[in-house]
Amino acid sequence: MKNILCLNKIAKIGTDKLDPALYNVGTEVENPDAIMVRSAAMHEMTFDKDMIAIARAGAGVNNIPVERCSTEGIVVFNTPGANANGVKELAICALMLASRDVVGGIKWADTLAGTEGVAKAVEKGKSQFAGVEIKGKTLGVIGLGAIGGLVANAAVQLGMNVVGCDPFLSVDAAWNIDSRVHKAATFEDVFKAADYVTLHVPATKDTKGMICEASLATMKDGVRIINLARADLVNSADIKAALESGKVAAYVTDFPTEETVGVKGIVAIPHLGASTAESEDNCAVMAAMELDDYIRYGNIKNSVNYPNVSMPMSGDKRVCVLHANIPNIISQITAALGETGANIENMMNKSKGDNAYTVVDVTGNVADDVAAKLCAVEGVYRVRVI
Repeated sequence: MKNILCLNKIAKIGTDKLDPALYNVGTEVENPDAIMVRSAAMHEMTFDKDMIAIARAGAGVNNIPVERCSTEGIVVFNTPGANANGVKELAICALMLASRDVVGGIKWADTLAGTEGVAKAVEKGKSQFAGVEIKGKTLGVIGLGAIGGLVANAAVQLGMNVVGCDPFLSVDAAWNIDSRVHKAATFEDVFKAADYVTLHVPATKDTKGMICEASLATMKDGVRIINLARADLVNSADIKAALESGKVAAYVTDFPTEETVGVKGIVAIPHLGASTAESEDNCAVMAAMELDDYIRYGNIKNSVNYPNVSMPMSGDKRVCVLHANIPNIISQITAALGETGANIENMMNKSKGDNAYTVVDVTGNVADDVAAKLCAVEGVYRVRVI
């Protein structure tokens, strides 16, 4: 029986995918073998030696200490694409909110409650909330993955000219992008061309603060910016200065902070991107299936810190080795297995950055101390025998 701790409320349709005969799942589970999480902060948590995986029911993993998990042999999963449609729909809403002061207009209309001549007052006062239409304007999409690709395609259907950039665009993602979306070579090319800029990239050392004084200077006057990805992609001080000067006409963000709430020109949405019943269900199901496949069979799919490795089980046992991506380690792993008298039936090794994963299916005897022997190899973080 494996223990799976839920740090947040995880949709039941997802946790129901975990066989109760094999898993003990709940919010009060002790000594977890794995964790399911949405937004709970985990950076201050310490993990027991039996912890092998964390599944984030969502795309972003900034609430998880990914690097530390890597060296502790903990696989961190996310659920790319599961909430993509929900975020896409909010992005379309954000385009409208950036174009017209709908929020300000609604707040103003509410102040007319209890007064006479509301209809007349509305006709007299509505001009202060007028805006522009998106048809014929150019939308710059930064990141053309699961969400960005859907936003780009939807914007084309709405009559916008769309230019996008994604240095890491996969072949599969590229196939799903409308042929009318122009692919730019650099982010700067997008910034120069766009009337609207929408961000759909993770927060990394290369993207944090990407919208700043320098990048804003390359954009058109009156540009409108949408950020439903991560708060720290945008420098708050610089965006406020640009709003005050008129360089930026509007900023819509799904990540309110102390610096951005209540600021004229900023529409702060309370992190609603994936807050739909459908998104939460999709993320929960995907996260549960990823955990189940890894715990039971050692297969990895959609990990942010280890490579995707998946193959049918053959042989009597499967030996799973999480290790550093360094020379000669594979030969040491196979040598250690050979010393036990086991025969290698099938094997797969892949790497992702500094980390690698080796799966070996063996027939014959697998000695009880094989995990200890493999863990003694320099660079090996964790060994599981299934």
